[in-house]
Order: sequence, then structure tokens, then C-alpha cells
Amino acid sequence: MKILINSINYAPELVGIGKYTAEMAEWLAEAGHDVKVVTAAPYYPDWKVFEGYSAYKYMTETKDGAKVIRCPLWVPARPSGAKRVLHLVSFALTAFPVMIWQGIFWRPDILFVVEPPFFCTPGALLSTVLGRGQSWLHIQDFEIDAAFDLGMLKSKKLRLWVSSVESWLMRKFDRVSTISDRMMDRVINKGVAAEKTVLFENWVDTELIFPLLDRPALYRELGLPENRTIVLYSGNMGEKQGLEIIIEVARLFRERQDILFILCGTGSANQRLKHFAKDLDNVVFFPLQPVEKLNELLNLANIHLLPQKSGAEDLVMPSKLTNMMASGKPVVATAAEGSQISRVLTDCGMVVEPGDVKAFYSAVEYLADNPDSANRLGINGRAYVEAHWNMNDVLSKIFVN
Repeated sequence: MKILINSINYAPELVGIGKYTAEMAEWLAEAGHDVKVVTAAPYYPDWKVFEGYSAYKYMTETKDGAKVIRCPLWVPARPSGAKRVLHLVSFALTAFPVMIWQGIFWRPDILFVVEPPFFCTPGALLSTVLGRGQSWLHIQDFEIDAAFDLGMLKSKKLRLWVSSVESWLMRKFDRVSTISDRMMDRVINKGVAAEKTVLFENWVDTELIFPLLDRPALYRELGLPENRTIVLYSGNMGEKQGLEIIIEVARLFRERQDILFILCGTGSANQRLKHFAKDLDNVVFFPLQPVEKLNELLNLANIHLLPQKSGAEDLVMPSKLTNMMASGKPVVATAAEGSQISRVLTDCGMVVEPGDVKAFYSAVEYLADNPDSANRLGINGRAYVEAHWNMNDVLSKIFVN
């Protein structure tokens, strides 16, 4: 088939939506499909365009078997709610003529558009009509709901209007997929017919991410002290995660010399977190590590951390969770009871209510002081990944079966 993918994020971005979209495109190309990708210059999670790319001009390249067309966009250095909206709109506008051109002249069999940004959906639908193909909306993140639920945008009238337009556009797609059961419920609640919906979960390359029996060489490369329990957060440092709770918990552990908190990554909240933790010697920060060191990084941890702000846990299923569990280490997460994250981690980690510093502290303390229990939860997590999130199984189920 001819498959056209429209996604603002793509490789060489190492985390989040770009990673999954690129892996999917590569898998489809290897399976014999003709794949094109309409995307932007890589910028995430630093909110800075990568060296060798431009935010101001169109570029094309071939990457892992797919033809990649990169469109200009505006990348704010300090993204706020309004700036994020303008950022997403800028990509939707520059991608629009490319999508129309591809629809008319290339005529893809499937047009696969990734949300965010939802602003790309009108162009995708028009391209599908012109090319007479099938339209597919895949929701990685309900960015409209998140913008309002997390207080980035606050107008009730605006939300009512935007939500009605969103619902109308979503119903126009031939297929709508998303990455968790609870997010599927939200899609149906927005008016999409259940028979159009597809559960399309994120995945793990279990040959790339796996438990290591010995301490990784990265431990020495980063100069980490000996005999410490490593409590790790790795990934984007944005506003949805509520990462301040990690610093607050680390402050409660400051008298314990056997526990070290590591935050590895970058993002809009990075500098603020560093300032918040400047008086703590049990918290260290590292930049994102190269993809070839990802497995070593994840295996540094004795305990993984997955904080989220209240209300965010069913707007997005954090992509980092799959890799955490694949490493065979337990996860401490903040999520509401009954949420998708809570259900997944029932036997693979510990879950506390968002914002509950004392409960978060107690969960970390328990796992640090009970390594046998921590090891059992980590083994369960790895087994869950192998049973549910193996990359080839997930993609074969969607595109082959």
C-alpha cells in the first residue's frame, strides 16, 4: 500500500511521539509498503531545532526506508499555553499544501495523521477526499483537552466551541485509534462510533530494552557513587508531569546517603527543577542519553518514577512507561485509582494519588528497603511488556491481521 503519515514529531527525536511514529514508518517500509511522512524539523524535547535542520524551509530526506518531507514551523524557546497553540497551528498551515499535493498526485491508500496537532485534521481529511483513500486519525495525546484541563487555556466558551469542532472532525475519519482503553472511552464520548475505533497501543522493542544482569558501564561513565539505590526519572521534563514532586520527595530523603535521585532529560521545566533542587546533594541531573545507551540508562535504576499531574493520566498514556517496565525495574507512579496507568501497574509497581508527597515518599521508601519485593514487581513488569507491548506483535495486529 501507499501510506502517508502526517505527524509533527519524527526521528531523530529520541522520545515521545516522534520515536513511535518513526519506528512505525520503518516497520511499514520493511514490510514492503511505500511510506511517505509529512513532518517538521526535529525540535523535541529541547524546543530547539536540531543541528542540520531548519525551522524556516521545506526539506526532504530518505530515512529508514521512508521518504520524509519536513515543513517549516515556529518553535518557541519558552512554550506557554498560547505559544504551544501557535506552534501547532504553524505546522498545520505549512503542512497543508504538502498534504493536498500528496493527495492529488500521489493518491495514498491510507492517510495516517497523528494527534497532536489536531489542527492537521482538516488538511488530512481534504487530502483523503482528493486522493480517494482511507483516513485514519491516531491520538497519542488529547492536546485540546489537556490545554483546558491543565489550565493552559481557560475560556469555557472557547472550550465548548473547539470541542464541538473537534467532535465533528473526528467523526469524519474512517478510523480513529488511540493508545489506551480509557482514551478509547474518551474518543467514543466525543461522538465517534465504536465500530470506527481501534486500540493501537504503544510498544517496546524488547530486543533493544531488556534487563541487564550486571551494573551498566554507564554507571561509571556518569561518575555515580557506589552502593546507592538509584531512583530515576528519564524523559521529557514538561508541564504535564508535575515533576516537582520528585524534588519534594528527594528533600525528605536528604538524610539518607544510600538513595540518589537522577533526573535525565530535558524540556520546558528543566531549569525550574534545577533551581528547586539546588540545595540538595541527593539529586543529580543529566541530559538525554544517546539512543544506543537507552537500555543502560534504564538499567541504572533500582526504581523508576512516573509522576503526572492530576487529571492528565487519561489524556495521555506516557510513552516512557513501556520502556521502564521493559527494563525489569519497578515503577512508582502518580495516577488516580481506576486510571489506565493504575490498572497496568497493579502488579508491576506502586501507584499513589497525584500530588500526594507523603504517599510518594512512602512508596519509594518501601521499594528501596524491600529489594525482593521491588525485584518481583520488576519481573512482573517485564512479563507484562512481553505479553502485551512487543513491537512486532502490536504492529502486526494493527496492519496485518
